[in-house]
Amino acid sequence: MTSPSDNSALDDALARAAGQLLASRGEGPGWTGQLSASALSTAVAAAALARVDPEAHAPVVAAALDWLAQHANTDGGWGDTTLSTSNLSTTLLVWSAFAAAATAEAHHRAAAGAEAWIRARIGSVEPDRIASALVERYGRDRTFSVPILTMCALCGRLGPPGRAWRHVPALPFELGALSHRWLRRLRLPVVSYALPALIAIGQVRYHHRRPACPVKRLLRAATRQRTLRRLEHLQPTGGGFLEAAPLTSFVAMSLAAMGLPDHPVAARGIAFLLRTVRPDGSWPIDTNLATWVTTLSVKALAAAGLLDERLPGPARQATVRRLLDQQYRRRHPYTDAAPGGWAWTDLPGGVPDADDTAGAMLALRALAPASGEARDAATAAATWLIDLQNRDGGMPTFCRGWGTLAFDRSGADLTAHAAAALHAWLADLPAELRRRAAAAVDRMIGYLTGSQRSDGSWLALWFGNEHVDDETNPVYGTSRVVSALADLGPAQQRVRVPLERGAAWLSAAQNDDGGWGGQAGAPSTIEETAQAVGALAKVHAAAKASGELTECIRRGAAWLVEHTEGGRHFAPAPIGLYFARLWYFEQLYPLIFTVNALDRAQSVLAEHKGPADATAVY
Repeated sequence: MTSPSDNSALDDALARAAGQLLASRGEGPGWTGQLSASALSTAVAAAALARVDPEAHAPVVAAALDWLAQHANTDGGWGDTTLSTSNLSTTLLVWSAFAAAATAEAHHRAAAGAEAWIRARIGSVEPDRIASALVERYGRDRTFSVPILTMCALCGRLGPPGRAWRHVPALPFELGALSHRWLRRLRLPVVSYALPALIAIGQVRYHHRRPACPVKRLLRAATRQRTLRRLEHLQPTGGGFLEAAPLTSFVAMSLAAMGLPDHPVAARGIAFLLRTVRPDGSWPIDTNLATWVTTLSVKALAAAGLLDERLPGPARQATVRRLLDQQYRRRHPYTDAAPGGWAWTDLPGGVPDADDTAGAMLALRALAPASGEARDAATAAATWLIDLQNRDGGMPTFCRGWGTLAFDRSGADLTAHAAAALHAWLADLPAELRRRAAAAVDRMIGYLTGSQRSDGSWLALWFGNEHVDDETNPVYGTSRVVSALADLGPAQQRVRVPLERGAAWLSAAQNDDGGWGGQAGAPSTIEETAQAVGALAKVHAAAKASGELTECIRRGAAWLVEHTEGGRHFAPAPIGLYFARLWYFEQLYPLIFTVNALDRAQSVLAEHKGPADATAVY
């Protein structure tokens, strides 16, 4: 392993990585990134195009199926990314797409391989077994099992049309006729995020199989046109619901399957799919994470206090302008979210969320700490975050709720990020809002203390690891929380004990090779190693640290230098979780995280060229 004991290898790797990160901006005012190609997205998009107009879209569909056939795993199945292990959901959808539109011998061979994988996994391809296997996978959460079963039915994989729909649970699309206010009163705020699928998939199932109950039959018949109009109102100007190819495709194929292939929603959805298909015939899980990777990049470049040098003058001002322009200034037409937040993307299908709002606040603090316009934006964002806070003191992603789904339940990493953002702007907020923000941060600390696991770790909400038994990622979650708590340390003595326990767990989770995976023993990745090194280096900088911690950081930095080929190459890992726990990787994550980690490690190791005294972390 490379040993950066004289820091020269680390310095060189950091210089190359920072230069590469700056170059990845291109000519725009921020970063766009590139999400991994998704077999699931590609399969569902191909099926939708084939359903709406098979003749007009034949070349695009054929290219998509070619891509799928070329990217099957060796076991015959597909995972969510080209680096992922095979899973039932994606393999079922690819198998169904081949049934809908296969034309080449390679397509038929791939479909046969998929069928063999499914038989080996669940015992048979009988409709009853497929339906029960999906229920076993997703439980009571129907937000993804029903769309999968719907596509299987439309593609003929659940038997003849007259019998196929018996295996697809009905969805109460009549809820789409209710206003956001009524959904909140009924404690159904999460439904608003699923409305496009609820309406379109609920209606196609109703079209093919009417409910036996006469009251339900009348209610659904009465609300059919009204909910279709609601669907049209909800569709973003770009045509893509949440900028997501799967959700948009499920909606388009459902409309076409009930005799509405020319409906405006279907037409705009198909236009979105044709615009976002990649040259190789694939689609990503979402169009981009441009706002998220921009704020991450800014914070990474600012980690060592060198932002003025790295992002000078016009480039810095353009990035500030871009972030300010992306803040929502009015209620969101899709989710009814109040003004003040940011989404993950700069495209019209995004919706505001807590993590991106906190990220934008911290990026603006680094970019324009004295700007009155930035202060006003942060003030609006602080109000938005405080109003979003759950009763348990934690932060949800999109809406306040009752802890039932990822949309509305509190997450430790989100909560810590929001606490750091509010703390960073606290002194600049108006007096009354400052009081509310301080109280909100206090409640967040209480939530983080209570949600810390008995071993000292925290879990991340939107990140996981396929090599961990329950597919969680305590290394990523603990790194995010420890990093944020280190920022609060001097002002919040309550964080001292949980911070010590988190840092100790993170240190103990280091693998023998010097890197980190999702937990101790999981294969080390650049992303997780960089997150852990950056977090521990922040702890080191915030307090008197032990020689053991210094050595831990040194070994982690050496692993990064070696496994990025001295800052030249950054292989991504599928640790990201999208809606419905779909895996993705982002090409910029390992680069961004490495710049942040090496920046912070450089400062630590420059002060400790020899063994440090064995004193406590605090």
